[in-house]
Amino acid sequence: MVTDFWSPIKLSIEIAFVAGVTVFILGILFGKLMANAKFKGKVLVEVIFLLPLVLPPTVIGFLLIVVFGRQSPAGQLIEWIFHQPLMFTWWAAVIASTVVAFPLMYQTAKTGFEAIDPDVENAARVDGASEWRLFLSVSIPLAYKALLSGAILSFARALGEFGATLMFAGNIPGKTQTTPTAIYLALDSGHQGLAWLWVLSIIGISLLMLISVQLLKH
Repeated sequence: MVTDFWSPIKLSIEIAFVAGVTVFILGILFGKLMANAKFKGKVLVEVIFLLPLVLPPTVIGFLLIVVFGRQSPAGQLIEWIFHQPLMFTWWAAVIASTVVAFPLMYQTAKTGFEAIDPDVENAARVDGASEWRLFLSVSIPLAYKALLSGAILSFARALGEFGATLMFAGNIPGKTQTTPTAIYLALDSGHQGLAWLWVLSIIGISLLMLISVQLLKH
């Protein structure tokens, strides 16, 4: 069933925003943690963090079903707490978008933190700054361009998520039907004009995101 024009766009923006805020926070925390960390198994941890970049979306969707499905311990716990399964809900779409967008934020944040001169941070430590104060007052301001770029790219990636969302959250009009899934359904049902409008909307938003990233580099 093809829904109205604005509903998928509104849902896509809402889901991408929540997923974007989530990966922004997680990406900064893990990016800073891993930037200068040295421990056995670091390569393996980073591979796991970046894996969603190369995995097919359907594989990510399948793994999310395995981890959060009704037969899994996590899925049963969530259903017991909230009295409904996680799959085919708005939050399932947020989780799917978060998983696929996280690597972009993480890698960009990590690169930004690695570019900070260690002498600057050490000088702040000598002046008595705690690690948390150092993180908020020195590290984040110095890496802000990379962090903003990562946030924009992550939002754009979450906005365009399709495969994992379709498998894990479904395609329920007004509930989990995002713009990419609406485009697929519109084409499948012969509504090519409506599909074009959604395609142009996504292209327009994505162009704005990419222009913003380029402007931050200058």
